[in-house]
Amino acid sequence: MKPIKSLEGKKVAIIGLGGSQVDYAISIQNSIKYDETWCINAAGSVYPCDRVFMLDPASRFLDSDDAGLQTDVMRRFLPKCKVPIYTCEKDSRVPNAVLYPLEEVCNATKCAYMNTTVAFTIAFAYWCKVGKIDMFGLDFSYSKNLHAAEAGRACVEFWISKCLENGIEIGCSQKSSLLDSDVPIYERLYGYHRLPDPMVAVPHDGKWLVTKYSNMKKAMQEKKINLQVEPVKPPEPYKG
Repeated sequence: MKPIKSLEGKKVAIIGLGGSQVDYAISIQNSIKYDETWCINAAGSVYPCDRVFMLDPASRFLDSDDAGLQTDVMRRFLPKCKVPIYTCEKDSRVPNAVLYPLEEVCNATKCAYMNTTVAFTIAFAYWCKVGKIDMFGLDFSYSKNLHAAEAGRACVEFWISKCLENGIEIGCSQKSSLLDSDVPIYERLYGYHRLPDPMVAVPHDGKWLVTKYSNMKKAMQEKKINLQVEPVKPPEPYKG
């Protein structure tokens, strides 16, 4: 398999199973558009999407109960899914299963650190040279498996860093723990967050606007930075 040329420079939304996935729905309701939407596992049964990433073999869902509450919905979804499902092995019961281009991605990115389906998904986006990734439901806030949460988040943030270094813009739901997105912007820079007027850093055009929090909105207006730094809100009726 070769990188998908049509994805170069495109804006992609990735939706996982965490609670912050609701912000994807809110973004659509606020008229935000994406060139493609990719879903992780059972998220594909809920949201219309262009690709599904399921790095577990289909047998985990079809032949066992190991996937817990995802099991029943995946048994209904996988045989009928109409878009490519990237996975680790083909299964005749899943007609649109596609082998993930593991060797190609590892060699192109010079990395094989992928311990979660989300990491494989971001690596695929990196390989295809997308222009921006907006992430929803990638929260790693498991209540019963803290190690898996910490290991998964670390790996995903590693791949996010690779994307940023490669010029790929990253957006993240402000309900997610990824990149401290659920932390108020004035508390994200350690040490500076203790000052009466904390310093903040706002990304724009591959650079960072670094200023005092009290000056943030004015500085953003002067530089014409249109960035959602406060939690996204559902749309409200216009003019009554």
